[in-house]
Amino acid sequence: MSMGTGMGSNALVIRKLTAVSDLVRLPKQYGTLLVLWPTLWSLFIASDGSPTVRNLFIFIAGTFLMRSAGCAINDVADRNFDPYVERTRSRPLANGRLNVKEALLVFAALVSLSFIAVLFLNRLTIALSFIGLLLAVVYPFVKRVSHWPQAFLGMAFGWGAVMSWSAATGTIGWVPLLIFVANVCYSIAYDTIYALMDREDDLKIGVKSTAIYFGDSVYAALNAAYLLMTVLLAATGYLSGLGPVYFGGLASGLMIFLWIVSVLKRTPTRAMAFKGFIGNVVAGGVILAAIVIDMRL
Repeated sequence: MSMGTGMGSNALVIRKLTAVSDLVRLPKQYGTLLVLWPTLWSLFIASDGSPTVRNLFIFIAGTFLMRSAGCAINDVADRNFDPYVERTRSRPLANGRLNVKEALLVFAALVSLSFIAVLFLNRLTIALSFIGLLLAVVYPFVKRVSHWPQAFLGMAFGWGAVMSWSAATGTIGWVPLLIFVANVCYSIAYDTIYALMDREDDLKIGVKSTAIYFGDSVYAALNAAYLLMTVLLAATGYLSGLGPVYFGGLASGLMIFLWIVSVLKRTPTRAMAFKGFIGNVVAGGVILAAIVIDMRL
């Protein structure tokens, strides 16, 4: 093999690895954190503030792997839409850097690694993992038939809360179910904000979303989703015996959420919508910190 051929082969490998990185959003881990927060809210409460190192590692790694797998299958599902949306036209399937077979191989590899990690947990959690996989696979197709893909995303993202609880306790109770429903509200809010960036493009190509469905009432709907989320998490805290640090953190999170909506209402631009979306990552982390601190006092 000539030097030129070898250099060309290396360049191809680098291009493919870069495309895979873009496929799974490797440089953009805010999505992973949004999946991780409800999972860890549930895990820390179920473990009385002291989850095992094994469970922490499995759920952090599993969240990263499954969120990455979700991105891959989402891009496969949206490959014919993404070229017509400003935010997504540079994705690797949209611009031809990867083909469908390659993306599916990445998806299969990530799901397999995630399932291997789950095998170290109890039987109930292993069984629940199949529901989580189904939710992750079905979600990208919901936007074709319903204006509520954001709610389905919340189910997919929130299922980790049910799994982490079952991993720590061997059961499913009211608390993880409350966290699960609270996360549906959370996801409706932050993913509606995210969808505002694409609303004009989505209207042209026929993709449905809550950002379109809510129309001029979108800001009122966002506030309602955040308030309902807070009520559900307050009920979670009450049932779990959490104290003032938790409820103070929850109130702080709500203040951040309502501030995001007010700023976005005043400045309804794509850039501000993205900043508002990132603000949700911060608020979710504040709630987790409040849980951890409260349970260790």
